[in-house]
Amino acid sequence: MINLNQIIVDDNEPLEKAIKRFKRLVEKEGIIREWKKREFFEKPSAVKNRKQKALVRKLLKKTRGKGGKDGKY
Repeated sequence: MINLNQIIVDDNEPLEKAIKRFKRLVEKEGIIREWKKREFFEKPSAVKNRKQKALVRKLLKKTRGKGGKDGKY
């Protein structure tokens, strides 16, 4: 799916401001992140391993935050 967004630049608007708006839009849409993810082929097993490790890290972080009487480590 291709979603093309446009940045309309007014005649009296500085180019730097328009570029900044464009960068913000691209970052918000996640285009760069998606491009980096798809830049090289990743085997399905590697994808599965990466997702599993991320889930384990997330669960460890969640359980680690519940220790102590004041919620700290």
